[in-house]
Amino acid sequence: MPSIKKLLFGISPKETLCSTRGFDVTNPKIKANIEMVGESFTAGYHAALIDANHPQLQQNLATINKDFQGFAYEGAGMAIALLDLLTPWRANKLNSFIKGIGNQHTYMIHVGAGWAMAKIPWGMSYLHTMDPLLRWLAIDGYGFHQGYFHWPISVTEQQVPHAIKGYAKHAFDQGLGRSLWFVKGANPSLITITIQTFPQARHADLWSGVGLAAGYAGGVNQTILESLLGFSAPYQAQLAQGVAFAAKTRLRAENLVMHTELACQVICDMSATAAAQITDTALHDLVAGNNIPAYEVWRQRIQQHFI
Repeated sequence: MPSIKKLLFGISPKETLCSTRGFDVTNPKIKANIEMVGESFTAGYHAALIDANHPQLQQNLATINKDFQGFAYEGAGMAIALLDLLTPWRANKLNSFIKGIGNQHTYMIHVGAGWAMAKIPWGMSYLHTMDPLLRWLAIDGYGFHQGYFHWPISVTEQQVPHAIKGYAKHAFDQGLGRSLWFVKGANPSLITITIQTFPQARHADLWSGVGLAAGYAGGVNQTILESLLGFSAPYQAQLAQGVAFAAKTRLRAENLVMHTELACQVICDMSATAAAQITDTALHDLVAGNNIPAYEVWRQRIQQHFI
């Protein structure tokens, strides 16, 4: 049965190579980092696809480099969500995973679930099973998936899937912005030029996603981060919000890395711990606003701190 699952739903290692994807990457170190992210994701995906039994899965995920372990949990989230979507009569595996061994990685798991939603025609129906606040991270994951695997359509042609409507477009664009970090090889100039081709109404969410990727996936030095900060004006608050999200995600998972700390120092002008605390403070008494979900209120509160 595991081999059949891998045969039907497996992802070839070649699919995450920059050359296969056609990413615009020239720096060898950045290329290696991007490909390690993809390799870790697929390792977690296949581990959960083959054996989602929690004790065994936890052991398998623990073998992955801790710096990249969050991506492995993201991949596992995709696999488990896919299994839920394909077996709706017993679709409770993702929530069980999040409440159990995946609790520290809940943000990344929700993002991974969005990849599964992008793969299945009825994927959006899965949204109602998720946490009301964090479900929007799944839409972020949906947007990242479209940018990563289908950038000629989603980035160049700027198409948004028909299933993405209303506020979901904002969450989708945050994920699409994250994908630009990969598609454009973490090059601030190329990222900026690309964002400028989009309608201005989409810029803020795209920059938020770029910040999340710069803080979480990173792989760049201080000079590149300073360049990114300069190019992001007048969306520096959105960029910083994304970096703060990245800091919180890594600190919750206890896998903080130097590039996340550096991104917080350069873009947020504070430590990763302080940036993560801002995201926690912004959750206090959080309620939905006029026609916007609590998740957007959360993002706006964080952005206000950096204005």
